Amino acid sequence: MKRANYLSSCPVLIKHLINQESLIKNAAETTFGLTIWELIKLRVSQLNQCAFCIAMHTKQAREYGELPNRIIGLSAWQDMPLYTEHERLALKLCEKLTQAQPIDDTFYQTLTDAFSAQGLVALTVAINAINSWNRIVKTFKPDVEFNE
Repeated sequence: MKRANYLSSCPVLIKHLINQESLIKNAAETTFGLTIWELIKLRVSQLNQCAFCIAMHTKQAREYGELPNRIIGLSAWQDMPLYTEHERLALKLCEKLTQAQPIDDTFYQTLTDAFSAQGLVALTVAINAINSWNRIVKTFKPDVEFNE
């Protein structure tokens, strides 16, 4: 079944999501880092099984210089020695938020010890943004392009 083109069907709303991405990128650059931003976009997309976003964010991560073994190992990041402590905390947060798990006080304290208040807010917004994109894409199912 042919589905609506979300980009052209409601451009005003989609433009706001695209603008949000630009704001998140700027915040990521100054707070938690572009590497973490790329990793969480890819990991959330894996958790949501969003093929379109996995393909897109794999390509983007490679363009930002992410190493292939870190991209491949992302689905098992907990058992891979490839990620920094900051990256592990961000990945744990993205899994908790994506899977609607509670953020208890102990984990929150760990996050605030590692990230500034601004960084933690930006990270949370970034995680929610990619979850939103995944849900839009899974509803409208644009063609997946996976170029090597």
